[in-house]
Amino acid sequence: MEQTYFRRGFGLKGRIEGALTADYHSHVVDTIRQHGYVLALGDLTFKLAGEFGFCYGVDRAVEYAYETRTKFPDKRIFLVGEIIHNPHVNSKLRAMGVVFLERPDGAELGLSPVTPDDVVILPAFGVTVRDFDRLRAIGCVLVDTTCGSVLNVWKRVESYAKDGFTAIIHGKYYHEETKATSSQVTKYPEGHYVVVRDMAQAREVCDYVEGAGSPKGLPDGRRERFLQNFAGKVSPGFDPDRDLTRVGVANQTTMLSGESLAIAAELRTSMTKRYGEAALAGHFRTFDTICSATQDRQDAVLKLIAEPLDLMVVIGGYNSSNTTHLAAICHEKVPTYHVEDASCIDPEAGAIRFRPVGDQEEQRRDGWLPAGPVTIGITAGASTPNNKIGETIVRIAATRGTTLEAALR
Repeated sequence: MEQTYFRRGFGLKGRIEGALTADYHSHVVDTIRQHGYVLALGDLTFKLAGEFGFCYGVDRAVEYAYETRTKFPDKRIFLVGEIIHNPHVNSKLRAMGVVFLERPDGAELGLSPVTPDDVVILPAFGVTVRDFDRLRAIGCVLVDTTCGSVLNVWKRVESYAKDGFTAIIHGKYYHEETKATSSQVTKYPEGHYVVVRDMAQAREVCDYVEGAGSPKGLPDGRRERFLQNFAGKVSPGFDPDRDLTRVGVANQTTMLSGESLAIAAELRTSMTKRYGEAALAGHFRTFDTICSATQDRQDAVLKLIAEPLDLMVVIGGYNSSNTTHLAAICHEKVPTYHVEDASCIDPEAGAIRFRPVGDQEEQRRDGWLPAGPVTIGITAGASTPNNKIGETIVRIAATRGTTLEAALR
């Protein structure tokens, strides 16, 4: 029987290395690394974070997509959503003839174009249990690039559901990864989940847990308000009176690690108040499911902004969760510009397009680069290729009227 599910690559890396280098390599970034992650250029000093850009999971997903095109040169190839949240990488795949399958708001993933003769790539975020089953039913070839760190979270929430614990997932309910993760509990009839975006939403869960312990019971309408506040963020048929008695914490792998740990601690405290320390093991579980690459990039940027900097430039897709969190960390300490790629820098006009932390709209700012000596911190999300980092540095230097030619010799 012909194999139709692949997860371990095709052994074609040697045949795609040239294309990967051409599409994503940066001589600029290599040179800055060789010089201790610092580049002095006239009155500009660039300081690169110790960890940045493509992580292992993203590297693997992109390589696997390129291998797929090489392995199946004559087949139609589809991709569920985006391979990662980077417009440059996704546009390269479109140029290779990969067709993106869309999911309209509130609707199911559109699979009508897919036939048994086609190939479908599953993205690094993974797909929901339902979408996976629908694709398997078609009988097409599936190439699964789901990140190993995401798979670890899936195992965790699945174990919660199997043991009768509701998964409290710290994440963005609309994000592909969180949708895929929360769907894992549906493998079990009694599986349930709640997605909390931040500490404020986690506190709502905590307040409900603690209130449930009142001898007088819950105030009228409290259950209904909870379900209204968490509409679309809980499993079907969720009942907070029943499903918040035993909980296990997990998270979207790209969330702020400190916030995830704080939420877990807050939930633990509330469950202890409700059931007592002696009985806690039967009502509360936790596990740090932040991926190591996300943690490494957050730690590296914290170390970088502890140094004297005039501003930070964070490079990566606006819809990239790990990139927006890096920008949020930097924003607390230093003026920060989150740019999608190098095209956001306009050297001739001395302007920058960026998305301010916490905003949904891009802004333009003239005269953003201060006069005189300036030290600029640079980092990038785990889905940002090195060439986009290098191009951004080149355009920032050009804003000052300088080039990198002498520095890169």
